[in-house]
Amino acid sequence: MTETPYAEVVAGVRATIGAHTQAQDAGRTDEIAGLYAPDAVLEVPGIEPVRGRDAIRQAFKGWEPTKPQLHLVSNTVVTVSAEQEATATSDVVFLQRGEAAWTVQIAGRYVDTLRQADGVWLFHRRSTTYQA
Repeated sequence: MTETPYAEVVAGVRATIGAHTQAQDAGRTDEIAGLYAPDAVLEVPGIEPVRGRDAIRQAFKGWEPTKPQLHLVSNTVVTVSAEQEATATSDVVFLQRGEAAWTVQIAGRYVDTLRQADGVWLFHRRSTTYQA
């Protein structure tokens, strides 16, 4: 098996993170769920870990936006941890549009483990922390 060049890994991982962000802000729950492996785990502060693609779909269904929102994901650092597996650490700022302006609701960090399956990078684990 040939090792995937680092630049291709980074591009694939970032594309998956970007697709997740845009789908989440638009409330496209099925698209979000499709970016997770069947046995994926989602960790969000304040709730028990969400395990499995179907449970993740249900969780995001409950978090669908009720007003315009944006997750700004930046400073993503990708580390190849094994063949077909990578870890990405990203900063995130969550904004919502209120009556007068966009306001910052949360600042935090994602630590993602993604695995490549059939040429597609999928989340195996996403762990979110919030900054005080």
